[in-house]
Amino acid sequence: MALDAAGRLLAGISGEKCKLCRFQAESGTVNPSGDGETIFEPNDAKYIFAIVTDSTGNIFLGTGPQGKVYQLDPQGREAKLLYDCLDNNILSLSVGSDGFVYAGSDERGLVYKIDPRTKTATVLYDSDQPEVTALLLAAGLISGQGDLYAAATSARIVDSAERFASQLPMAGRPEVPSQKPESASDGGLKLQIANTKRGDDAASAARPTPVAKPARPSQASCVYKITKDGFVTDIFSETAVLFCLAEQDGKLLVGAGNDGQLFAVDPVSEQEAIIYKDEQASQITAVAVAGNDLYLGTANPAKLMRLGKPFASEGTYTSDLIDAGQPAKWGKLQIEADMPRGCKVMVASRSGNVKDVNDPTFSNWTDLVEVTEPIQLRCPLGRFCQYKLVLQSEQGRTSPVIREIAVASAVPNLAPKIKSVSVNRVEAPGKTGVFKISYKAEDDNGDKLTYKIDFRKVGRINWIELEDDIEKEDHEWDGKTVEDGRYEVRATASDARSNTTTTKLTGSRISDPVVVDNTGPEIKTVEQKIDAENGKKFVTLRLQVSDQLSAIGQMQYTVDSNAEWKGTVPDDLVYDTTDEKFTIVIEDLKPGEHILAVKVQDDLGNTTYKTFEFNL
Repeated sequence: MALDAAGRLLAGISGEKCKLCRFQAESGTVNPSGDGETIFEPNDAKYIFAIVTDSTGNIFLGTGPQGKVYQLDPQGREAKLLYDCLDNNILSLSVGSDGFVYAGSDERGLVYKIDPRTKTATVLYDSDQPEVTALLLAAGLISGQGDLYAAATSARIVDSAERFASQLPMAGRPEVPSQKPESASDGGLKLQIANTKRGDDAASAARPTPVAKPARPSQASCVYKITKDGFVTDIFSETAVLFCLAEQDGKLLVGAGNDGQLFAVDPVSEQEAIIYKDEQASQITAVAVAGNDLYLGTANPAKLMRLGKPFASEGTYTSDLIDAGQPAKWGKLQIEADMPRGCKVMVASRSGNVKDVNDPTFSNWTDLVEVTEPIQLRCPLGRFCQYKLVLQSEQGRTSPVIREIAVASAVPNLAPKIKSVSVNRVEAPGKTGVFKISYKAEDDNGDKLTYKIDFRKVGRINWIELEDDIEKEDHEWDGKTVEDGRYEVRATASDARSNTTTTKLTGSRISDPVVVDNTGPEIKTVEQKIDAENGKKFVTLRLQVSDQLSAIGQMQYTVDSNAEWKGTVPDDLVYDTTDEKFTIVIEDLKPGEHILAVKVQDDLGNTTYKTFEFNL
């Protein structure tokens, strides 16, 4: 709907066919079935999505499903096609004081700037969202004269994630010109939140950091500010469908669904708030500003409401859930607030262990208590807490102003948990027999952890301390300091540095057995003989090689030399066990004394040498 130059109502009616109607309203009411006059009926459109007029009274229509913009003279007698775009529908229109027409489309989410004189268009912005549902040219109260605001959204957006607590305070705030200092009214009460210093060694914080507002998903709706020069900034985003824009008192008003919310956004101070939420309707589809009043149109169900400037005598704010991560004891609630004389704030709270606020297992709301200082919450132990503030004003002329809320909680100390322990032999020069012990730990309280390392031989009961009070998550162990065998390593994490002697706890984990083997294989002679065949003599040497812990890895031999080593393989042709048999045959030796040297290694590289002498 819109008003023409004579103040008459213009209404776009859509269906199998669409038409633009004009109504007389002398009696204060409009009867669409009676006195409506059809002034335009396009043959190539079914829907009229937007109607605007310029300073001279010309009428512009945004239509679908062929994405056309029409222009009519102030009387609606002459209609012409102003622009035909490639998108299906023109969902929103706005006209600037310079005569340009701005149009928002669906399917591609484009913002067009149309010149009525040349009937040409340029694209000001290509948004990430498929639909530009509303356009608003700032009157200079919000920001610079001529800035264009565009609401880009998608009908498929679903708020699938439960939101927790309030968003984090901003990192500072922009400097706003001519802003009055914040103070309580004369005779009122001013409350502040106690300052705390949070250190790494603190067992718990008196003022825990609130849960951050989730990062904007890729399909979130946005309001963009497009300057006269074409620069675009994102000033508001929400996981909701955006329907309409309006301007009042220097703030941008955004109507949304599917929770029937009206947002107020201050682009200068970067503050945003939900100023109205309808408990019955799902969407706020229209906003009209009339002086100090706002008129809201809703859908599902359809309602028309007026919001006035005076304060209600009482209003209630119910928080989202605050998640302590574990069942927690809830401490004091503190507020930063100005409470003028005749105003007060009451608080109640409840707790539970599921993140569904409607779950019947939540505790009952506590009795309302007036907030004049930090208030101890009386809700039972629970992971989730929810508080309710009731703001009261005796005269309705002033209201309490609450800027920040802090809720303290303390989670009972939980034992640290060692997630993994591994022991691996170090493969590096000069590190023979050295093992690297690695471990990973976590602590649900975020406590500072130290570690203790013990070891024992498999089968024994008592542990032997290797190192204590370690801060890093790895340690080297020299395996040559213990006898060969299979060992277990235990890593123990302690949170003693963040707790008292009575509350400190530990958690430990034992590694898989690791083999410590610093001894080479043992070589036994099974047979040594000299044979002759066809006038030639040869030597046969049969050996039994065994290792206590490791598989045999390699055997080499050399005759009358210490450099020309020759490899051989076990009699079964495979190196795979701790016991292997080898047969070495040496031919074509000259008469005289000879020395056969044998070198055997296990799979870890431990080496044994042995020599054999014989005379031909």
